Amino acid sequence: METQAPSWNILVVNCGSSSLKYEVYQMPQRRSLGKGLVERIGEATGSLSQQGSKGELKRELPIPDHAAAFALVKEALTEAAAGLIAGIGEIAAVGHRVVHGGERYAASVVIDAEVIAAIEESAELAPLHNPPNLTGIAQARAMLPDVCQVAVFDTAFHQTMPPTAYLYALPYEFYEKYRIRRYGFHGTSHRFISGRAMTLLQRSPENTNVISCHLGNGASITAVEHGRSIDTSMGFTPLEGLVMGTRCGDIDPAILSFLEARGLSSAELNSIMNKKSGLLGLSGISNDLRDLEREAEAGNKRAVDALEVYAYRVRKYIGAYIANLVKVDAIIFSGGIGQYGVKMRERICHRLENLGVFMDYELNRSRGSQEGLVSAAFSPISILVVPTNEELQIAIDAYELAFSGEAGFRKRQGDITL
Repeated sequence: METQAPSWNILVVNCGSSSLKYEVYQMPQRRSLGKGLVERIGEATGSLSQQGSKGELKRELPIPDHAAAFALVKEALTEAAAGLIAGIGEIAAVGHRVVHGGERYAASVVIDAEVIAAIEESAELAPLHNPPNLTGIAQARAMLPDVCQVAVFDTAFHQTMPPTAYLYALPYEFYEKYRIRRYGFHGTSHRFISGRAMTLLQRSPENTNVISCHLGNGASITAVEHGRSIDTSMGFTPLEGLVMGTRCGDIDPAILSFLEARGLSSAELNSIMNKKSGLLGLSGISNDLRDLEREAEAGNKRAVDALEVYAYRVRKYIGAYIANLVKVDAIIFSGGIGQYGVKMRERICHRLENLGVFMDYELNRSRGSQEGLVSAAFSPISILVVPTNEELQIAIDAYELAFSGEAGFRKRQGDITL
């Protein structure tokens, strides 16, 4: 009689300054038991919404701090009518999204005092993200003190970039003293979708090169050679690279001193570049692709221009990465725009035919947001739509570090037999 393999529940946490996203995965089955979102932490009235197989749970109440938010999550997870698990003791490990790991971490790690210190050191490079990530770690450890906690870094996947890709042509002392270099972000997404593409294409990473396009309100593109990131569009911060929803992406840096001389402060310029530029700034309408598509169809020239600038910048990076990869097997579209923006995918792939990228436009339209190929059968380079799932990737990493192999956290603890 066959014995059923054990399963473990992994809690995935993405903690922001005023929000807390979470999801529970049953591993190794990779089955989501449900997810939730706590919003408006610290405001007069906060909210929790949770969806699982038992139904939806909603709460509106004051949530003064993250400790209160985690207490609310614990209650929601185990709520009798619509909870995701029977008891908090069913959580076997916690995976945390951490935005910046600096140069120290090229992979996910079990969290200890040294890891926490390293995340604190990198907080200067990600001041809006690392501090709340640390808060989430502290609160999760307080809620589950004996459970393995794992940090999954957005920057880790890009630590395989060579110096030719990550160094800026600034005085080298700036890199030595301040670690100013290209770090890249969205690494967890790029790792997931490039790995998923191998399954869809029935290929091995060892002999496959892909270009992954994570396109959403935040957008980045990565050249992946034999399963390793060798270049990516985001840089020292997530501001560099592609045009995004409200971020400008690449600009001439002299523009900043030009505007400063006309009375704009550095704080104002930083806000403009991050929150008032991109699709929103170009169109003057919205940072939402759907709004711009409707306006473009109605003849709004600024909406058309914004969409074309967006597509042009992505296409420009694809061409550069094809040149540096030499051989490219696939281009992957993911993220809110990459997955759902059927017309945007067409805009991007138009004019790439001379590089061996041939989209089947009819197939692209019929595919819509569903996973699969959208390239012509004769295209030397495949084009795929692959929905991203960063939460699943975090759960996979947490499970593997907690339970797999000789280095497994649980095995080291000696409290289970693997």
